[in-house]
Amino acid sequence: MLKIAIVEDEEIIRMGLAYTVDWQSMGAQVVGEAADGLEGLEIVAAASPDVVLTDIRMPRMNGLDMAKVLAEQHPAVKVVFLTSYADFEYARQAVRLNVFDYLLKPVDEGELAKLVARLHEEKRHQEADSEADGHGAEKMAEPVGKEGLVDWQDLLAQEGLNAYVRQVLEKIQAEYASRLSIEDCAESMQVSTSYLSRKLKESTCHTFGELLARYRLQEALKLLEDGRYKVYEVAEHTGFGEYKNFCQVFKKYLQVSPKRYMQEREQKSLEIAR
Repeated sequence: MLKIAIVEDEEIIRMGLAYTVDWQSMGAQVVGEAADGLEGLEIVAAASPDVVLTDIRMPRMNGLDMAKVLAEQHPAVKVVFLTSYADFEYARQAVRLNVFDYLLKPVDEGELAKLVARLHEEKRHQEADSEADGHGAEKMAEPVGKEGLVDWQDLLAQEGLNAYVRQVLEKIQAEYASRLSIEDCAESMQVSTSYLSRKLKESTCHTFGELLARYRLQEALKLLEDGRYKVYEVAEHTGFGEYKNFCQVFKKYLQVSPKRYMQEREQKSLEIAR
């Protein structure tokens, strides 16, 4: 069953989606409702939905800002924007960042059903990947996958590296354990987010989120290998926050869970000791 959270400040729309849509026939259920992005984040933390349906324009915290926080703290949660024609182009641009898709208001139940079917398929693929990872320890030849990381020194040593890109890389190095966003970086450098995003991609072949996640993982591996910290402590020390979020990002980039990674390292250490 696909778990859905609805975040919409217009009560009549929110109630209509929650209580008049035949979610059960789509293999879904509504696990929470919220009137703005801040409440939406609380619902996500409490109910762990698979999908958040959210309006863009809302008081206190809008849908875009909530989606950015979800991308950092709950990357497995799929975000779908509910948008009017007035915000249509805005929504299309946002989809290119980290949002799964968008639906026009008033929501057509047929279009909603098609979207939910795609979300089910996406969830099945993720579960299949997780299961394969659980049975695929043989995939690890070396202590996990530096191919899932980024050589920071190589990036910084590039000739003619854009000055703004260099500042972002250095900021990630210095502040990776705190909450960082490309919007904050762009604002501090007094450049547009779109410009900074484009230059990062051109120079590194990665987005800001990918670079931040990979650097955090690089530091997380050092702490795991140190052996003094539990996995959830490593997650907290490296900016991932929740243990669940850490595991999801770890498996996304390194194709193995933190637990399996530690088991493989222990096994390799025993073999060397013999």
